[in-house]
Amino acid sequence: MQTDLKFMRRALLLASRGYTHPNPMVGCVIVKDGVVVGEGWHPAAGEPHAEVFALRAAGELARGADVYVTLEPCCHHGRTPPCTQALITAGVKRVIVGTRDADVRVKDQGLEVLAAAGIEVTSGVLHDKCREINRAFFHFHEIGRPYVTLKCAMSLDGRIATHSGKSQWITGQAARTYVHEIRARSGAVIAGINTLLKDDARLDARLPNNVQVRQPLRVVVDSHLRLPASSAAVRLARENPETHPLLIATTRNPPDAGVAALAGAGVEIAALASDFEGRVGLHGLMALLAERKVASVFCEGGAQLAASLLIDKLANEAMFFMAPMIIGGRSSPGPVGGIGVESIAAAWHTGPVRVRKFGSDLLLQAKISY
Repeated sequence: MQTDLKFMRRALLLASRGYTHPNPMVGCVIVKDGVVVGEGWHPAAGEPHAEVFALRAAGELARGADVYVTLEPCCHHGRTPPCTQALITAGVKRVIVGTRDADVRVKDQGLEVLAAAGIEVTSGVLHDKCREINRAFFHFHEIGRPYVTLKCAMSLDGRIATHSGKSQWITGQAARTYVHEIRARSGAVIAGINTLLKDDARLDARLPNNVQVRQPLRVVVDSHLRLPASSAAVRLARENPETHPLLIATTRNPPDAGVAALAGAGVEIAALASDFEGRVGLHGLMALLAERKVASVFCEGGAQLAASLLIDKLANEAMFFMAPMIIGGRSSPGPVGGIGVESIAAAWHTGPVRVRKFGSDLLLQAKISY
């Protein structure tokens, strides 16, 4: 059992290297006589799966070997052939799986195919950790809507900007680099119109050394189409319509002038039903994103959008970066706007808080419960 745990931990580490949305991150380790003979991970959607890379590395040594894989091997033809057949053809002896797949095309069937071929199958090794690394993938397939993470950068006294609206930069380079990694792993990055107007944010993923990764769908919630056509987000979409699409979510019957100014190459305007306050209905927006197979949404502000996602019980996780500074000011904004709760008992609670350090900044991360 300790051996199984050891090699599954290695497979999890490999899995974390992928930028795979909408696919799950998967790692694979092939072991023969206690020695690793092949490793692999799924790098991106459309690329070969982790098992294929590991089998290629192992070659003939895969015959009679043990295979550790974080997720149940696929058994269907998608953009790549089924991994179950590759494992059977390679003649592996045993397959140890972290967790079963949530995709109905695979769930339980992958293990059944392997067992029917005479391969010994073990599942559930580091089950919780293997689900956690793909929590957005499981949530999307089991609940039917995107997994939403609220992100903010704030000072020790809980301010996300000064009283004049200045916020660049509260956190240091290490934290900002990590945020770009999360963007690259997300199906969509979403922000409210006020954030775009204040920061002229691009909302794309930019990794060090110009590493090229898939870009998330960029979404701006703009109830009255106030986003300028000259904004960085719009310019990026028009210059790179294939790789940097922009979706502007607005309410029904948007102003004709706004539509004419913003619609065009790489820019899509989605007119959605409004909520009781006249803002874009977020349930409708999440349904639209789900239809487009967006499994995870990374919300980067602002305070009103964060409040609305909490009120609508759509936010699943909080990632609050805290920088070693004090901003102060009665009118300096906090990460969550709106009128707030009436009593402490009505506050939104979270599960255990995980604390990580990025340079001089702290990341406080927790799942939200309702």
